[in-house]
Amino acid sequence: MTRLGESVARATTLLSADLSSDATVQELLQETGARRYLDLTDLPAKEQAALIAARTVEVLPGVDKLAERIEERRAAGGGLHIKLGIDPTATDVHLGHAVPLIILSRFQRLGHDVTLIIGDFTAKIGDPSGRTAERPPLTDDDIANNLATYREQVRPFFDFENVSFRQNSEWLAPYTFPELLSLLSQVPASQLLQREDFRNRLAAGSGLTMTELLYPIAQGLDSVALGCDVELGGSDQLLNLQMGRKLMELRGQQPQLVVTMPLIEGTDGTGAKMSKSKGNYVGLSASADDVFGKIMSVPDRLMEPYLKAWTEWTDEEITLVLGRVAARSLHPMDLKKILAGEVVTALYGLEAAMAARAGFVAQFSKKSFTDVESLPVVDVAAHGTETVAVVLTKVLEFTPSASAARRLAKQNALRLVVEGAEGQQTVVLAEADSARPLADVLAEQVAGDGAVYLKAGRKLARLDGR
Repeated sequence: MTRLGESVARATTLLSADLSSDATVQELLQETGARRYLDLTDLPAKEQAALIAARTVEVLPGVDKLAERIEERRAAGGGLHIKLGIDPTATDVHLGHAVPLIILSRFQRLGHDVTLIIGDFTAKIGDPSGRTAERPPLTDDDIANNLATYREQVRPFFDFENVSFRQNSEWLAPYTFPELLSLLSQVPASQLLQREDFRNRLAAGSGLTMTELLYPIAQGLDSVALGCDVELGGSDQLLNLQMGRKLMELRGQQPQLVVTMPLIEGTDGTGAKMSKSKGNYVGLSASADDVFGKIMSVPDRLMEPYLKAWTEWTDEEITLVLGRVAARSLHPMDLKKILAGEVVTALYGLEAAMAARAGFVAQFSKKSFTDVESLPVVDVAAHGTETVAVVLTKVLEFTPSASAARRLAKQNALRLVVEGAEGQQTVVLAEADSARPLADVLAEQVAGDGAVYLKAGRKLARLDGR
């Protein structure tokens, strides 16, 4: 039995046990968390290819071709050369950005070589993938600052000490205009205009610059320069990745295989991609308690894609626990606590994960909020004239924006909880209430005495001085 097989056998026993038990969960997190460092070189080529393909959208031209390439490199005494391009376009890094790094980590542990290409040249163009408008270019200082932040935040998911770094300005900056014209003469313009986002922008009368059209060419030249076996990218990068295959063929090279990664849905359950601008993300720099609480607030239906994206669980293990949920032998909340524990363990360690778990239970499993310690407090006398959205965003910092507060209300996740002699009463606030002064909402919705709390998703604050 392989090392991974032994780990799965141990974890399967735990996954069939009482997963509401702290002791069982701690043992499970220790077992599955250790897989992030597990040597996987003993897996046969077909199993290696299947392990990668299980967490991807597509492997082109096929999973069998990936297994064949692994066998070829093994026979030559080496491993695959894997490439991932990074355009350091922002300082805000969230769990969605970690997904390709987790797969790259698997490639490393399978015995393959990884090169990260820092798009210091292409970042000045701006990748147009999925954009409705031209992406602004970056300066050298922007790129350096963003890269430093990126590396620091994704470090828990990837071994940066066991990777090669290249900057694509090495081969793109010296590229001459005659060379470019010669290359472009072999690339049909129709191929560049196949992109759906380009077509949508042109149909809407928006601008489309030549630099954006040339971006896939520049990314493809990265593949030519390194002669890689495999390139990773998001599913929205597919046309860029395929351009790499075409340019390699034009240069007489063996074309790279393409591995596309899923775009992770945000935590609000609306179907939108995880992003800071939408407020539906889990930041990698957030505290252990915040990460745990944010994951606990997501819809139950996101458990399967999140388990696949952020854990080292196998498909069989995920099927087992989802089957238990369907059979009602496992509560969805208990599974969500395990997922939250997996992510916190990766970021901060097992001890921090168990502490965050205990803190969550202490804060949100009590029948009375009056027993909860260290809740933030809003002075209604001081902030009553401000809207509920402003209180959530600027006073409590529960939401990144007023629009995010409105989305919570739209999802019935914005509530007033009143605790009195008769117990708890909950008032669900409408979307329109988020734009009204806090004092007016309280006067209309809350009658009589009692402690009043404002609940936004899983976050809670006490309202005093009304």
